[in-house]
Amino acid sequence: MLKTIAARALGIVALAAGLALAQGVALTGAGATFPYPLYAKYFDVYSQKKGVRVNYQSIGSGGGIRQLFEQTVQFGASDAPLSDAELKKFEDAYGTKILHIPTALGAVVPTYNLPGLTQPLKLSGPILADIFLGKVTRWNDPKIAALNPGVNLPPLPITVVHRSDGSGTTYIWTEYLAKVSPEWKARVGFGKSVAWPVGLGGKGNEGVAGLVRQVPGAIGYNELIYAIQSKIPYAAVKNRSGRFILASLESVREAANLDRISQDTRVSLTDTPAENGYPISSFTWLLVYQDMAKNRAVKDMRVARAVRDLLWWVIHEGQQYNERLHYARLPEVVVRVSEKNIASLRYGNQPLQ
Repeated sequence: MLKTIAARALGIVALAAGLALAQGVALTGAGATFPYPLYAKYFDVYSQKKGVRVNYQSIGSGGGIRQLFEQTVQFGASDAPLSDAELKKFEDAYGTKILHIPTALGAVVPTYNLPGLTQPLKLSGPILADIFLGKVTRWNDPKIAALNPGVNLPPLPITVVHRSDGSGTTYIWTEYLAKVSPEWKARVGFGKSVAWPVGLGGKGNEGVAGLVRQVPGAIGYNELIYAIQSKIPYAAVKNRSGRFILASLESVREAANLDRISQDTRVSLTDTPAENGYPISSFTWLLVYQDMAKNRAVKDMRVARAVRDLLWWVIHEGQQYNERLHYARLPEVVVRVSEKNIASLRYGNQPLQ
């Protein structure tokens, strides 16, 4: 215990020295729209406190991964962890690993536009899959009505809205549907982009929220904060324990009630067995080259240290901003693993500690 406390104290001293050197550095990252409201807050506060400007481009997880591979950014951001094949592609191309640094926990919610409804709709995973497969086409379908006794469901046609861009939010949504619907898994599968059977496409969380808000009878999927900010209703979803759970900080935390986490941090939380856990919850990650000298966008040791210091700040001081923006803080076990991963960053043969 004393060794751990001493090591963390030394890390804080080193970090303070690094921050002094990093002032005036400008960093660029790109990727997920899912955590964009949180990242906008993080990077604004960080710039004011540390003098390091961070330009974050909210272009979707697929775009962020692409820019990281093309080495136009110092860090990427994704709600979909890289697959083993994608990790190997990076390592084969550049001779270094990509590290996943979790920053927050969030929820993807089924958003809908049903004029006149005054209470949250109740939906299950299999019914959501059937809606997005185009098999359930009207809101007063008996399958939906059975989950919502006493609710006067309108005979409106259902208009499905999905993402048109490569998206971590889509990955989370489709991974969940693939877990709860064998037909969805066989016909569509899951990923940042899929071949949608039906529906309209919107770019970004913003685009999906905009279409759902404009079209009566529409259903889409959005990160929780976008539903709240856009004042769009979202449904309670039946979890594996048979409970209808409305996404909230508490139910997302329940989904991530982990005793341990692996060193690579690529953990799926969808279809959680937690009794009160929201079933479409997920981590979101920042992605960096372990050897930052391999990334042309990291021009020197000073920039590498600035990236390291930003990551350290996010998993510690930055966490105080999560809950006010409807993202859950990282569990302590995840922070501990992330500290080790950040400590492993280097620039060539030189550690960044």
